[in-house]
Amino acid sequence: MSKDIIKTDSTQYETFTQEEYMVMKNDLLRPIEKIGKAGKIWIGFLLLVCLAGVYAYYIQETKSKYVTVSLRDYTMWGVYISNFVFFVALSLVGVLMSAVLKLTHFEWYRPLSRIAEVIAVGAIMLAGVSIVAAMGRPDRLYFLVTHGRIQSPIIWDIIVIMTYLVTSLILLFIPLIPSLSTCKNHLKNLPKWQLKMYSFLSFGWEGSPEQWKILKKTVRVLTILVIPLGISIHTVTAWLFATTLRSEWDSTNFGAYFVSGAFLLGVAAMIIAIFIFRKAYKLEKYLTDMHFDKLGKAMVLMGLIYAYFNINEYLVPAYKMSGLHANHLLNLFVGEEALFYWSVVFFGIVVPSIFPLFKAMRKPLPLTIIAIAVFIAGWWKRYLIVIPGLSSPYLPIQDVPASWTHYSPSLIEWTIVASTFAAMLLIVTLFSRYFPIISVWEVAEGKLEGKEEIFNYK
Repeated sequence: MSKDIIKTDSTQYETFTQEEYMVMKNDLLRPIEKIGKAGKIWIGFLLLVCLAGVYAYYIQETKSKYVTVSLRDYTMWGVYISNFVFFVALSLVGVLMSAVLKLTHFEWYRPLSRIAEVIAVGAIMLAGVSIVAAMGRPDRLYFLVTHGRIQSPIIWDIIVIMTYLVTSLILLFIPLIPSLSTCKNHLKNLPKWQLKMYSFLSFGWEGSPEQWKILKKTVRVLTILVIPLGISIHTVTAWLFATTLRSEWDSTNFGAYFVSGAFLLGVAAMIIAIFIFRKAYKLEKYLTDMHFDKLGKAMVLMGLIYAYFNINEYLVPAYKMSGLHANHLLNLFVGEEALFYWSVVFFGIVVPSIFPLFKAMRKPLPLTIIAIAVFIAGWWKRYLIVIPGLSSPYLPIQDVPASWTHYSPSLIEWTIVASTFAAMLLIVTLFSRYFPIISVWEVAEGKLEGKEEIFNYK
């Protein structure tokens, strides 16, 4: 192990010994050594859902007018774009849980960073898949890239999505290199192809002081770079709506509104993820009650910020109640969508802003239940942004069949959406089965640099 990690601060702490490091390494590498029966069943189930989604997409592309009957001139986006916005929001978890905490020197982030980065990479990939599913002619994606006009907000979105994806992949891979070397040297009972993969991807890592210096400098640069990229990807996504002629989206608040909601969703996703990983892989020593307590407090902060931008988003048009704004808001507040809308507000804003204020609610199980409610409400919140907004065009809907004024996703659409979530879970699951989901060297380093914060937690 590198001398950059094993250090002694005799004035305050005991030496972090080689024995302690070996115990930690064994704990964190254990999930890679063997996939149990339950794990194989889980992976098989996710693969089946993904295959169902591929088949549903095939049906859609060959018989689209028969299977997506509610996607018409007015509601031309549907659940696919709701899903796209959701996954773009979820991808900001890497910015919040890894980049921001890393740069602000909150040492408790260390066991969470790789989990957040894997979720971010998977989410942005599935955001792209959702866009392809929404395209009536996916072959035109090539022409969008080769002949797109920079004046179009869609091109802005493609640019930031691709840039953010590449940066996130690099930010995931660079800190992984020492762990790959650790896997190669420590895990001997794996298939030869897997050991060769670790050897190839570790690029001859030896843990020399020069290599550590380059790695840490590179990670810091990427960490700084990914923050504006992450914020810009969701801001540009908001601009796609705000520059479209619909009353609900005619807002200069939309960028901040989207970003604040994404940060809240990211905290909820992290709580769910670490609860599952610590139970499935027996990582209670590393994903502790302290992490849930910290994330619960972060959830309150993000919930209050998101509540502020929601008030901004709805209060001003509700005060004026002019024209189409009035029709749309009355539909949400007291009309056909009222029960749905207020349920989303309660579970997606009120619950995360108030419940985790109580310490008992910041324990792993209750906080995870809250996070699941926020996660589900977060998806439906994006649905409420997209669908009712499309249903309120500036030109009144008239002289069309009544079915054109309502949108109900078909079974084909729901199957494709479900397959994107299965694919997301499959990416995270497979990554955790072949690579350490918690960074060995970062946690070891954190035990030295962050002991006072971590071990004094009550």
